Amino acid sequence: MSIATISRTHHRAPAPAPRDHLRPVPALPHAVLAPLPRTVAADLGVPTLHRTVVDYANFDHAASTPALESVQAAVDAALRTYSSVHRGNGYASKVTSAWYEQAREQVASFVGAREEDLVVFTRNTTDSLNLLARALPRRTTTFVFESEHHAALLPWDERRTVRLPVPGSVEDALVLLEEALAEHARTSDGPRLVVVTGASNVTGELWPVERFTEVARRYAARVALDAAQLAPHRRIDVGALDVDYVAFSGHKLYAPFGAGVLVGRADWLDAAAPYLRGGGATARVSEREVQWSQGSARHEAGSPNVIGAIALAAACATVEAHRDAIEAHESALAQRLQAGLAAIEGVSTWSVFGEGHDRVGVVTFTVDGVDSSLVSASLSAEHGVGVRDGKFCAHLLVDALLDGPGAPATAVRASVGLASTVEHVDRLVSAVSRLAEHGPAFDYELTDAGWEPVDDPRDLSLPRPW
Repeated sequence: MSIATISRTHHRAPAPAPRDHLRPVPALPHAVLAPLPRTVAADLGVPTLHRTVVDYANFDHAASTPALESVQAAVDAALRTYSSVHRGNGYASKVTSAWYEQAREQVASFVGAREEDLVVFTRNTTDSLNLLARALPRRTTTFVFESEHHAALLPWDERRTVRLPVPGSVEDALVLLEEALAEHARTSDGPRLVVVTGASNVTGELWPVERFTEVARRYAARVALDAAQLAPHRRIDVGALDVDYVAFSGHKLYAPFGAGVLVGRADWLDAAAPYLRGGGATARVSEREVQWSQGSARHEAGSPNVIGAIALAAACATVEAHRDAIEAHESALAQRLQAGLAAIEGVSTWSVFGEGHDRVGVVTFTVDGVDSSLVSASLSAEHGVGVRDGKFCAHLLVDALLDGPGAPATAVRASVGLASTVEHVDRLVSAVSRLAEHGPAFDYELTDAGWEPVDDPRDLSLPRPW
């Protein structure tokens, strides 16, 4: 198989009950929600080289999102009665245990999980997919596109992984998958797993998951969905998509770092060795044997990240309650951003399936003659704009997109979200336009930490938050 032609568009809470009285366990803490949810960083001001302080223009949502105010409220409420979960008879433990399991139910509802599906709390999407890789039955062959994020590309057994090249179109991708599955069916047996992304973290393009699932089912293959970039922006319905597993992270869904989830069919997870071995994953331990728990607990040994699970659940509840408003907000900003960058001479934007393909609010671009790292440094230091540069933990995809004589080695990614505004978009587009025409307004030097202003008047040292 060879890499097909890649499309390149070139454009120049409630208070706790008194401790002396045991009351019914309350529902999962939540806050009153605004029409469009606010983040805790909504009023963040940042210094610039012009000796001004400007509203931070956050275009790095694809990497991590600021937490929602509703999430902060839920965490503050949960910390009042914070305690270890399960097997504790104290009031705080009872409350915390109930909230932890309600968080599991909230996440299941968020993705439209089947009644029999397990919800396993993890650290992040990478952790979730590594857990699934450890749980695959013996002799499982995994099929994964090289366009995947490293979290979905790398966890699988190399001896039983079929890597499919970066496709040039949706139809090309479907043909590549069908051919690979058909070849495996002719020559081998054993379980099969197809790994597919919901939305590319590099280009934002949506993959038509249902079509890939249809191909997988013809060869009795299961499907794992990397929804890290999809979950914050579009609805997920496991049943409608007919996927077997879905993984995503809280820190890309307006919750803090440290909590992710794997949702999916119980049989493989129940049959696998525990992901971690220790307390909480055991049903019984004797001198001669260990009986491991079934269900989610089997893979959640140790004291779990209760606050992280509650934060993730609160984020799911908020996003789900305001999904239409969020999608409308992001769509308007993404269209404005895409059109603005497309009008700039010397700026190239990049895609796999073509510029007209449906996508979430992610635009990856390069500026002719300007190193991508210098672009991001200049946008930050001179304009208070936060973007990301590099290969975005998707090296094979970025290498395929940028392949060609004189092509840059890395790119810049701008991703919108709830912390982005129209003014932010206009400021970014204006800054990139000036950068493409005149270069940076200040002198920069390349250091071990990247491009830095030669004479930086900003005080970037802040006191520790503790």
